[in-house]
Amino acid sequence: MHAMQYEITLPADYAMGIIHERVATRGHLLDDFPGLGLKAYLVREREAGSPVNQYAPFYLWAGPEGMNSFLWGPGFQGIVNDFGRPVVQHWTGLAYEEGPASASAPAAATRRRTALGEAVPPGEAVAEAVDRHAREARRDGVVASALAVDPRHWELLAFTLWADAEVPAGEGERFRVLHLSAPGRGALGAGRRRW
Repeated sequence: MHAMQYEITLPADYAMGIIHERVATRGHLLDDFPGLGLKAYLVREREAGSPVNQYAPFYLWAGPEGMNSFLWGPGFQGIVNDFGRPVVQHWTGLAYEEGPASASAPAAATRRRTALGEAVPPGEAVAEAVDRHAREARRDGVVASALAVDPRHWELLAFTLWADAEVPAGEGERFRVLHLSAPGRGALGAGRRRW
């Protein structure tokens, strides 16, 4: 599994309805994209209390083939044509869990980044994080949750989809989910992965 996200930060006075319309008319195009586990079409909006207007879709890929097909194909080129070429962040997947609210359509998402300190060996820190992630994914309101790592920056990423727009405090950066494409969600795994 691979996690991927790019963020397009827009002007403070940008009409976010343009992004809503874009997702409403184009979001379904990835509903059956080969290799895609899920794509959450995420936004943050100043009028809803965010510090920025931002379009920041988040992807979970079953493997690199689907991710590469998207990045080098017409889907991502549409983003490049309309907004310029954004930095694409990506992480190696560690765990994926379906939550108690897995049958619900997600209304919100959170992203939490945590540095892996040097005091604990990376293998131990990752094992602890995977165990903690399995427990956190069982909380009320969780639709699904993924844990990934960026070994370049030694950073853990916890991404969670929530059934309710109001998520618990302290979960990290909050986003609104406009649409979810999830053609390969079932292939992402039904629990922790061992390496």
